[in-house]
Amino acid sequence: MAQRRLLEGLGVTAAEETAYRALLRHGPATLNELAAETGSSAGGIRRMLPRLEDLGLISRVAGRPLRLIATPPNIAVDILVARRQEEITHSRAAAALLATEVSERSGPHPEEVLEVVSGRDAVSRRYLQLERNATREMLVLVHPPYAVDISDDQENRRRAARQGAPVIRGIYSPQAFEQPGMLAHTRCAIADGEQARLGHVPVKLAVADASTAILPLVSEEDQAVESALVVHPSALLDALVGLFETLWRAAVPLRLTSEDLEPETWPQAPDTEVLALLAGGMKDDAIARQLGLSPRTVQRRVQVLCERLGARTRFHAGYLAAQHDLLDQ
Repeated sequence: MAQRRLLEGLGVTAAEETAYRALLRHGPATLNELAAETGSSAGGIRRMLPRLEDLGLISRVAGRPLRLIATPPNIAVDILVARRQEEITHSRAAAALLATEVSERSGPHPEEVLEVVSGRDAVSRRYLQLERNATREMLVLVHPPYAVDISDDQENRRRAARQGAPVIRGIYSPQAFEQPGMLAHTRCAIADGEQARLGHVPVKLAVADASTAILPLVSEEDQAVESALVVHPSALLDALVGLFETLWRAAVPLRLTSEDLEPETWPQAPDTEVLALLAGGMKDDAIARQLGLSPRTVQRRVQVLCERLGARTRFHAGYLAAQHDLLDQ
């Protein structure tokens, strides 16, 4: 069995460590004795001698013939560690100087701004990494299909329990709720503090701390989660943040809650959800699927809501509800 190396992490080669450990076992030894102990040649040991002395692993015993003695391990390792720490300090100082040189350039290279991620699993991992590293704010434009499994209860619990979680602002397209379970997932997210709105979503997007964004690489909807573009600080990233803020101002608040309101309060929780989905342009069948109601029930509720609000159309009812802050109750 090969001897386990103990000093490799401190810059000691296999041959140097073998010679040092043999000298520890043997005690003071001549070149020939150490060569015999290690299975090497006296010439090989002699050529290694300056390096072993420089590392502080051995020293010479006075007198003739030349005899070598090993430095006690606690002293030898302390010397090696101190040298490695000094090298690390110099490396950090060099990194700071290099960073200064980079900052003095006219701007970042294209390959430093854009990062391409290929494969659904890789896209999912990159998005979750982005989300987990965010500390201040996440901006999200939500539209199917989804690379992340919203039914992953373990991941959902981790998100909810995360300490120091960022503020999340999300704009949901009406199509976002066509996937079963998405409405319930969003309701839980809002209960955990997410600020959600319903509105026009031209592209899937997530921006973490205004410093990194991820969006689909291709426009075809069925390929939207098969590859992604990660954008680092640049004018493009600034434009994406600006796009989100413009869409946010135009979107309507999305209030989804399972809590019961007081009987005399209007609109009550089910009506609030219907109004919010109406404002986003969702059709009766899609609303019925998300709320677990029959299409006829939704049609009757929409008719009553339109009459109560004096709305001319379904979308007008959602618009009036937003104008009168009925979606924020």
